Amino acid sequence: MRRIFLPIVGITLLATTALSQDPVKVDPKHYKVESENAEVRVVRVHYGPHEKSPMHAHPDAVAIFLTDGHTRFGLPGGKTQESTFKAGDALFTPASKHAPENLSDQPFDLILVELKGKAAASKSAASK
Repeated sequence: MRRIFLPIVGITLLATTALSQDPVKVDPKHYKVESENAEVRVVRVHYGPHEKSPMHAHPDAVAIFLTDGHTRFGLPGGKTQESTFKAGDALFTPASKHAPENLSDQPFDLILVELKGKAAASKSAASK
């Protein structure tokens, strides 16, 4: 019984940790699911001026910026990374964990297309 119980507890803890890092769950003020299927999840992201988000994780994704933006990402281990984006920019973002902050006096909006399932596996195979 103990041999079965310990792996189940470990898997449950990993699943709970992964879910707790989902930005839609930890920060619904800034993240809203627009569409989802087995291959992608489309998330609308909106930050008001100088708003921050708690640490969370994203899988591989494509970000489409709807507005200009100036952001700082707090990274695990205490490092930070600043970025600027122009409305209309689109880029691939590898899976990451971060705590974003809008450094601008203006709202910041983007659409994030998170890859999962077959789309993530295809992307991974294509990059080898």
